[in-house]
Amino acid sequence: MTTPGTSEHATTDRLSDRAHETVDQAARGAAKAEERIRREAGSAQDKVKETAAKAKEHSDEALQSVSGFVRENPLLSLGLAFAAGTLLSALRRRS
Repeated sequence: MTTPGTSEHATTDRLSDRAHETVDQAARGAAKAEERIRREAGSAQDKVKETAAKAKEHSDEALQSVSGFVRENPLLSLGLAFAAGTLLSALRRRS
């Protein structure tokens, strides 16, 4: 024989169990999403570091190339620098 309170208690227990299952499923899904995001962020950081290293390598090569040119052609370098400065100055005055 069931009493009116027993039926309500069973319904509450079933609803509570379903709510716990739903929360557990949501937690598992969130954990998987967090893991994927962290993995992708780590991959992006690696790419940024690699790109920065390549950029530094290229800038070092350009600096060495310019330095070598200046050492080999000091007067030409001075003339080019003067011409570039004069051109930039004229352009800035127009703005």
